[in-house]
Amino acid sequence: LDERGEVFFGLVAVDPAGLMRSMQGFFEQARVQLGPDQRGRPARSWLDKVRVVGTTQPLLPPKVQPEVFEAVSNALYADHWLDVSYGNAAGKQVEGRVMPLGLAQQGPRLFLVCRFEGYEDDRALALHRLRSAHDSGLPFERPAGFDLQRYDDEGRFGFGAGKRIELVFRLPAETALHLTESPLSHDQRVRILPDGRSEFTATVVESSQLRWWLRGFGSALELRKPRRLLDD
Repeated sequence: LDERGEVFFGLVAVDPAGLMRSMQGFFEQARVQLGPDQRGRPARSWLDKVRVVGTTQPLLPPKVQPEVFEAVSNALYADHWLDVSYGNAAGKQVEGRVMPLGLAQQGPRLFLVCRFEGYEDDRALALHRLRSAHDSGLPFERPAGFDLQRYDDEGRFGFGAGKRIELVFRLPAETALHLTESPLSHDQRVRILPDGRSEFTATVVESSQLRWWLRGFGSALELRKPRRLLDD
């Protein structure tokens, strides 16, 4: 505790997976301090007043083997090559050595962004599909050009390849309202048509996620450009 009665920590030379275990005592103490008998205190009641709400159908998180998560997080932290056995969505088993570059959570799922040994492209592997993972202890040099934020901005987690397109579509006024409040992009433009519908023009990353989102509007959507986007 500092002189104001606030808690602070100094953490040095800890492994990421072990960090949560080492701090378990602090979490237990926090639960006691914020427990039911303290419900009347502002700090405790605040937790009952705020919540992050999902925008899609809620799903339970898939199970990730604890030893897999520990090996992945430790290798990622230390920049060590990781030996993995992976089963993809088609059921094919792949074994190899990967360069762990980043960890991301998408909804209830965790993804490891990595590069297979001998290749130059980056892949995202679902952690729950890793049958095994082993930290080799062998260091690697992180690719100078890799940036996790850019990887996300390019739509890679939405099953895209980074290609940007000009998207033009039309929606009824009542359906279009939320897109005027939460735009698709910084360059989004909206034009009100004579029939009352809204026409949107925006530069976005082409991806499967974009296609799924557009299909969610059903017959209310009129896609103007690129017309091929919903053909497959």
